[in-house]
Amino acid sequence: MLAVIGFLVGEKVEGSAFFFDASISGPAITHITQVPDGFWAVIIAFIGAYEASRAEAGWVDPADCPVDQAGLLRDDYSPGDLKFDPFGLMPDDPEEFDIMQTKELQNGRLAMLAAAGFLAQEAVDGKGIIEHFSASA
Repeated sequence: MLAVIGFLVGEKVEGSAFFFDASISGPAITHITQVPDGFWAVIIAFIGAYEASRAEAGWVDPADCPVDQAGLLRDDYSPGDLKFDPFGLMPDDPEEFDIMQTKELQNGRLAMLAAAGFLAQEAVDGKGIIEHFSASA
């Protein structure tokens, strides 16, 4: 879902953003190649640290797992529940939680289709999505 917002915001603030000395420009699909190399090491380190902590929280230590049950999840762990709910939106009722989780998955799938459409359109003609919106108006 953030990819769709990233396409729109990344192209709209082009040349005026404080990141990377405002040197990133053009359609959003070309932005990734313009990011300095050192940035990726930092991003990979943060993602790796977060994923390692999530794996420790979600999976039973392999030394404590039965041989025939490799990758056993902890009883108190629900896949996708990252314990991040600053606004208290997660329902307490398990049935309501399942409904909300399904809605979130559907929303994510729709956003992936939108991002794929953005990628395809920019790859076809090399114009940014914002250019397409302003050209049709």
